Amino acid sequence: MTANTSWVPETPAINHNACFGIEDATSAKAARALPEIIGNSAALHQVLEMVRVVAPTDATVLIHGETGTGKELMAEAVHKCSDRAAGPFVKVNCAAIPAGLLESELFGHERGAYTGAVARSIGRFERANRGTLFLDEIGDLPLELQPKLLRVMQEKQFERLGGSGTIRTDVRVICATHHNLAQMTEERQFRTDLFYRLSVFPITVPPLREHAEDIPLLVHHFAVGYAQRMQKPITAVSEEFMQALTRYSWPGNVRELQNFIERSVILATGPVLSGSLPALSPTLYDGVNPAKAAAPVTLEQAERSHILQTIQQTEGVIGGPNGAAARLGLPRTTLIAKMKRLGMTSFQRAEPAQASASVA
Repeated sequence: MTANTSWVPETPAINHNACFGIEDATSAKAARALPEIIGNSAALHQVLEMVRVVAPTDATVLIHGETGTGKELMAEAVHKCSDRAAGPFVKVNCAAIPAGLLESELFGHERGAYTGAVARSIGRFERANRGTLFLDEIGDLPLELQPKLLRVMQEKQFERLGGSGTIRTDVRVICATHHNLAQMTEERQFRTDLFYRLSVFPITVPPLREHAEDIPLLVHHFAVGYAQRMQKPITAVSEEFMQALTRYSWPGNVRELQNFIERSVILATGPVLSGSLPALSPTLYDGVNPAKAAAPVTLEQAERSHILQTIQQTEGVIGGPNGAAARLGLPRTTLIAKMKRLGMTSFQRAEPAQASASVA
């Protein structure tokens, strides 16, 4: 082993039993089934402490965090450390299901409820009975469905589409979002009463840049896993590469880091893992072009620069789950209003050969 490499050890994951104060056999069994949450930073421990405190209750939990921070892992940890651990953990991505189908997905439907409903369908609330329902990207829930969600959370009952019978359900709801729901309520894009009902116990998962000391542990974890899966004899990580990974801001957070390590392992030709970090995003990497990374003079210029960089990363896509608005944690209409206020009625993409795109 040379001086400029570091050994890839067995992944030093969180000791869940110690962290969550496991004592009885049932809780210990749930702890062994916890998702792998890697890191030893104070920021991560603070989040896990909040998970430990709220898990034994039936309180509704609202998990905030940027895309890729691990919100679903935290929701699963709440479920598996609760008294409902033996029950189902049912997931719904509110942004991935078309609005016209989401009501049926949540509440189910009877045969003949609408064209194409050839058989009865059991909804997610019914499937999650005596367990936990995880509503991911709750900020994308259509306004017309929000009163129905509020009702089932308050009254613990609902009807299938096309049905007349009332179905009772015992479900704990955990939600996650990268949107600013408080701002959305001010803009009347999210119901105020539902917002307060969901945010009984808010948890904020920090972005990776705020606990960068966990990056080496995550790199080791992903590198070992992918090396074993791909049968590659990787035994070390270049120290220069590790330092570059630690300095990078990771706008896509842990998911972006995981994908990059997978790509690096695929490209690896020897026992030492290394790579070219500037290929990720020259506009955000601290060490590539200091002149471009210099802070603008005014706050308005800083905001404009940040929005422009994000739009370049999404190749001009504003809306949608992978668009610039989602990355910035803003509703699409709010981002467009900001861009117009900043005089960004159009922008030039990163590649000079491409034509400019309009946000109107």
